[in-house]
Amino acid sequence: MKRLLVLAAAAAALFSAQAQTFPGSKPITFVVPFAAGGPTDRVARDLAEAMRKSMGGGANFVVENVNGAGGTIGANKVAKATPDGHTLLLHHIGMASAPSLYRKLQYKPVEDFEYLGMINEVPMTLIGKPQFVANTYRDLENTIRTDAAKLNIAHAGLGSASHLCGLMWQAAVNAKEPMTTIPFGGTAPAMNALVGGQVDMMCDQTTNTTGQIEAGRVKAYAVTTAKPLTSALLKDLPTLQQMGLKNFNLTIWHGLYAPKGTPPAVLAQLNTALKLALKDPDFIKKQEGLGAVVVNDKRVDPAAHKAFVVAEISKLKPVIEAAGKFAD
Repeated sequence: MKRLLVLAAAAAALFSAQAQTFPGSKPITFVVPFAAGGPTDRVARDLAEAMRKSMGGGANFVVENVNGAGGTIGANKVAKATPDGHTLLLHHIGMASAPSLYRKLQYKPVEDFEYLGMINEVPMTLIGKPQFVANTYRDLENTIRTDAAKLNIAHAGLGSASHLCGLMWQAAVNAKEPMTTIPFGGTAPAMNALVGGQVDMMCDQTTNTTGQIEAGRVKAYAVTTAKPLTSALLKDLPTLQQMGLKNFNLTIWHGLYAPKGTPPAVLAQLNTALKLALKDPDFIKKQEGLGAVVVNDKRVDPAAHKAFVVAEISKLKPVIEAAGKFAD
């Protein structure tokens, strides 16, 4: 017993020392499990700057893009990283979809990470190619109910935000037959195919769709949030709930994570820096410019963040399993 007490005291002293010296001269790396230039990458770079300021300007932040397998390669890298607070994961809703999408997931999203807090939420929009036969959401739904098998829907890859949105929307519409799903290697090629008329429709984040809608390159039908959006361009689009899809509410959220076992004092320091960053006017303005809403509720606390992700895992599981979309 005495030896255990001595070890516990030594560990506590080590954690305290780590917190006092953290982050030191070593940079803090945000691992983004998607390609550079995408919406999650933009969030990471904006947050890195805001957290650098909130930590007094002495911390150095680096964004590392580890793309592939729907975000699971990057997530697994952080799960296996040294738990010292210098390697963090910035991930979106894929954190909750991966357990249902992948049979052989190499990490456990709930057990293998320390949760640091939510960052933002991004609405989704249903859009169609310029020459698509449907002009309104009601037209679109009627077309899907009668001719779904003749149509296709694009997405940015297995587990992507656009993939999940398409699955959930088709399940809610309850069409007799599913649309043909066409995966692409990212948002940009999927959007290019839609604008060029090679695919019929897509559901994607406002960060990717607003500019295309404004330019008239795509048709916009509805938003996936519970309440209408407030932006001048999108405020007249109906919500899917208003169109009769009861309780349909989908946003693509981002959160921050550390490897399991990161010292509590370091986690507390990172969470404090995150909370301050989320109140930074420059960060808020940049996120609003992307169509995102910065989280300002209890989900900025680790426990509430974790509870939210656990609930999202439960929400997405039946939709994904019903669609039969699995990967190794």
